[in-house]
Amino acid sequence: MKKAIFPLLLTTLFCAFTPNKSPLRGIWEYRGGLFNGKQDTVSTSYKLQRTYDDLHYQAKVIEKGQKTFIYEKGDYRLQSDTCFETQIYCNQPSKLLGKTVKYSYKISNDTLKLLTTLPNGNKIEDHWVKVK
Repeated sequence: MKKAIFPLLLTTLFCAFTPNKSPLRGIWEYRGGLFNGKQDTVSTSYKLQRTYDDLHYQAKVIEKGQKTFIYEKGDYRLQSDTCFETQIYCNQPSKLLGKTVKYSYKISNDTLKLLTTLPNGNKIEDHWVKVK
């Protein structure tokens, strides 16, 4: 009996210390926002999506009739209501490559809002809707 209980106890112990899954986990689609206080609209010719796992993100462009491509990848970590993102790949020249950007984030229903002031002084508020 003791031999049967030990593996169960060990499994329960490991499960108790499994880290929580990130609330960002999933696929999010860009739905506009604000850029320096001005409305930033969504393109009708393509979609921007971000996929988050528990530690990383990737951003891609989806355009009908074109091959979907990843334009950005990075690592992130959450602390309270703050998201720290570090860009590790960008398909265009980027001043953010290797730098960590601090975002305030808020999730309400299926909408993620990311707010920050970029190192160049631009203020952004991005709105993303969870699609999966």
